[in-house]
Amino acid sequence: MIKSSILFSFLIFSLSHPSVSSAGDVVWHGFGAQGIIQSSDSNYINDSGDVSLRLTEVGLNASYRINQKLRVSAQGIYINGGNRFDEGLRIDYLFLDYQLLNSNSWNINAHLGRYKNYHWLYSATRDVPHTMPSIVLPQSSYFDAFRDVSLGSDGLSLTAQHLNSLGEWDVRLSHGSSRVKDEQTENLMSKLATGALEHDFDTQFSVSFSPLSSGLSLGMSLLKTKFSYHSSDNDVFTDGNARLSRIMLSLSYSAEYWDINAEAMHEKAKFKGLFPEGRDENGISEGLYIQGRYFIHPDVTLLARFDTFDANRDDRNGIKYQQNSGGTIPNYFAYRDQLTLGASWDFSTNWRVRAEYHKIDGRARLAPVFIPDTVTNDSQYWDIWALQIIYWF
Repeated sequence: MIKSSILFSFLIFSLSHPSVSSAGDVVWHGFGAQGIIQSSDSNYINDSGDVSLRLTEVGLNASYRINQKLRVSAQGIYINGGNRFDEGLRIDYLFLDYQLLNSNSWNINAHLGRYKNYHWLYSATRDVPHTMPSIVLPQSSYFDAFRDVSLGSDGLSLTAQHLNSLGEWDVRLSHGSSRVKDEQTENLMSKLATGALEHDFDTQFSVSFSPLSSGLSLGMSLLKTKFSYHSSDNDVFTDGNARLSRIMLSLSYSAEYWDINAEAMHEKAKFKGLFPEGRDENGISEGLYIQGRYFIHPDVTLLARFDTFDANRDDRNGIKYQQNSGGTIPNYFAYRDQLTLGASWDFSTNWRVRAEYHKIDGRARLAPVFIPDTVTNDSQYWDIWALQIIYWF
């Protein structure tokens, strides 16, 4: 905790100096966020459930235009989210952006490298704290344990914007894969997983439509992805793979003093191998969140959100899940209903402070997924509270 606080203070001091804000054709931006968080009776942040300072994000991004059609963009970040994802430095994105077409009605770009995921409402900005609506995103769509994999991939992405008499259309297509580190494997599967998890591919397509002068945006996205696991000696898992297919629908509406955002997901999982003794994890999970914000002042925002997730739509109360585990895993690990209330205040230029509270019924979407921690997470109901201060330039 001390290391995180010192690093945050040092980088905030560095980012505050205008000498690093721009240089020639290079455009620089950065941010730093430090918070305090507690998730009682849960391993969501730490295994003890104590108050923690493991809520740190510090990043620097840059864009350099090589010529009129080509530029390169990159972002490096230090992040510490406790048990939600592994601590450390990483490259969130690093890609070449080539403009294929630019006309009065069409704009088409190709991104080559570690591109960003532009397919969901917050997938492209979840690595920049002040662009997110809350400290903790809705877990039905933005599961923290999948942060690095879902943030972007190594490969090729195409984005297109089209304007016609009806409104603005955004179409996106991407194909790539991500490296899965050992820490991520443990976080997703279990600390008992001693083998190697590989991300074979991730293919996504999305389209969104915004009628002219309406404040409304409707979207749909499709995802297909595959993971392979190679077991090692004394491993509780076997060789195998997992294929996931997801459909997401989104809605956004913005008015002068309020906005509404919602996303619904339908995901089919098919496993081959992986689990000993023929354990069946195939199924269709579903999730939905509805979020509203009210801008009571240009600098003050209130937030309310309901988020729900079922690991298997045919077993929403988790009774079959508990029975299939031989009674070792309680039924409440199969679902999650979460109510969030929050507020933010922009108290100075490029400075924001946030506070939020989450009341949760169920333990789904907690890492590790395949062999959950039933000792620490020994109750159906739990909560999270967090405070955060953010600076950006």
